[in-house]
Amino acid sequence: MQFSVCSFRWLLPVLLILSLSTQIAAQNTGQSLAELRKQAEQGDATAQFTLGVRYGNGAGVPKDDAEAVRWYRKAAEQGLAGAQFNLGAMYAMGSGVPKDEAEAVRWSRKAAEQGHAGAQFNLGVMYDNGRGVPKDEAEAVRWSRKAV
Repeated sequence: MQFSVCSFRWLLPVLLILSLSTQIAAQNTGQSLAELRKQAEQGDATAQFTLGVRYGNGAGVPKDDAEAVRWYRKAAEQGLAGAQFNLGAMYAMGSGVPKDEAEAVRWSRKAAEQGHAGAQFNLGVMYDNGRGVPKDEAEAVRWSRKAV
C-alpha cells in the first residue's frame, strides 16, 4: 500500500484549531491581559505566542487575525516552534495576512525542523499538493512520516 496524504487535506485546519485550543487551555488563566502584554512587549516569546493565540481566538480580546499574526511573528522570529507553525498556517489560509504559500512553507519548515508534528504533517501535505514547493511525493512521505 502506497502512502498518500491527499486524503488528509482536511486536517490542516483541524490541526491549527487543535494547536490554538491546546495553547489556550494550557495558558495560565490567572495571568491578566495587562501582565501578558507587558511580558510580550518585553520580548518574552511565550507571552508573545500566547497573546497571538488570544487574538486568533478572541479569548479575552476582540478576535483580530492581523494582530495574532503580529504576535506570532515576534515569537516565531525568536524560534518558538508553535508560533512558527501558527504563522505558517495563517499564511497558508490567508488569515490576517495575504495568502502566501511560499511563506507558509518557510514558517512550517522552521517548526517542522524543530520536531513540531503538526508542521511536519502540513509540510508533507504541501509537498504532496505542490503548494508553495514543487510537488515531490518522496518529500511528502518523508515529512508526513515524521509527524507520526
